[in-house]
Amino acid sequence: MSPSITYSSTRGGQKNLDFRTVVMTGLAHDRGLFVPDSFPTVSKDELEQWRGLSYADLAVNVIAKFVGEDQVPAEKLADIVKRSCAAFRHEDVTPVIQVGGHAVLELFHGPTFAFKDVALQMLGNFFEYFLETGSNGGKLTVLGATSGDTGSAAIYGLRGKKGIDCVILFPLGRVSPIQERQMTTVEDSNIHCVAVEGTFDDCQDIVKASFNTPEFRDKVKLGAVNSINWCRVLAQTTYYFWSYLRVTDNAELKNELIHYSVPTGNFGDILAGFYSKKMGLPVGKLVVATNENDILHRFFTKGEYHREPIAKSISPSMDICVSSNFERYLFHLAGDDSDVLAGWMKNFETTKKLDIKGELLEKAQADFSSARADTAMTLAAIREYNEKYQYVLCPHSAVGISAVQQLDLVKPATVCLATAHEAKFPAAVKDAIDPLPEPPKQLKCLAELPTRLSNCPNDVKAVQEFVANKVA
Repeated sequence: MSPSITYSSTRGGQKNLDFRTVVMTGLAHDRGLFVPDSFPTVSKDELEQWRGLSYADLAVNVIAKFVGEDQVPAEKLADIVKRSCAAFRHEDVTPVIQVGGHAVLELFHGPTFAFKDVALQMLGNFFEYFLETGSNGGKLTVLGATSGDTGSAAIYGLRGKKGIDCVILFPLGRVSPIQERQMTTVEDSNIHCVAVEGTFDDCQDIVKASFNTPEFRDKVKLGAVNSINWCRVLAQTTYYFWSYLRVTDNAELKNELIHYSVPTGNFGDILAGFYSKKMGLPVGKLVVATNENDILHRFFTKGEYHREPIAKSISPSMDICVSSNFERYLFHLAGDDSDVLAGWMKNFETTKKLDIKGELLEKAQADFSSARADTAMTLAAIREYNEKYQYVLCPHSAVGISAVQQLDLVKPATVCLATAHEAKFPAAVKDAIDPLPEPPKQLKCLAELPTRLSNCPNDVKAVQEFVANKVA
């Protein structure tokens, strides 16, 4: 058995840490993000040997490439992954179907009907195992920010877990009513939902500032569920391998590179695709699909990563003006040089701008394509897929569909990630489809359930006081 992969901060302040440490730490103490010190490889033969595996067994094999017996015994790793997959309603966990001349990877069959369930079911079970086996003295306070889906997925992954308190911040009035109810109807005493006056980026800034307050961080034993946590990204690589194998079950596509279109906000989902490609998965184009909040599209087309105010859209989970995971990609773009990356980030934090050009921009454009879909284009995609194929898209998934249409990538070797169930966004979908399809019973019943919610001002100290009081 080869030893487990180690991890270092993108900004160079912490180096060669093990998997357990980076999962429990979340954000590096120098404000960087943890990245693998090396990438394991998957050969064509090995990939072929995985073709007949169930999703859970495939996921165990992919994750074991990073996580060896020195971190999690093989039997325990299999147990963690299989219990996580058992929380899904579909036997394939993330089924792949053909719609409109391309593949769709359905990532919404978990407890909260969104793609984040895949990673957050696993992260909750990893947290539980590490706490049971000595980490943090058995205590962890998870502080997370959500633009809609992370919050409920984290809550469903952590509810009732021994030794864990979970505090989720969300922007007041900027998540869909169903997303809010998915969070606030969970009655477990270790779950705390907090509405913050502001945007998702404000919530995310409060979380990052709290990780950068050592006294507070150490006192409450802070942990992260946002995709700044490496475990989130690692868990998401599994469905790229799965969908590649399902698409290439078609013998005509066996030697093709497979393209992926990913609705993108915080950059974690598509980064998992980039890392899968680094491991040897035969990936063609990785399409960054954005809504009106298009900082990433502007970067990949013009080399301009400029922070702008958030525009409220019908795809709220992508209403993000700074993508926290993007730092991991920028580190690789900088040639894995933490000094260069730290300089870029310091300058960005001061000026709200980062510009690249020439060879660097060409490299970025070789790694990723991008497209932007506004509200009208998003609704047009929802309407078209319902009328032509009787297939209903959520507004985020529709952004990914619009992107492949714009880039002329509608083909059998293209996979569009369907990131959430449309019933989570009835107001948006109703602008394209009327009457709406019947929602799943698990979402329909939310309106009748009691809710629990706290409010906090948009202030780091106020949130930290709230957290400290809750976990005292």
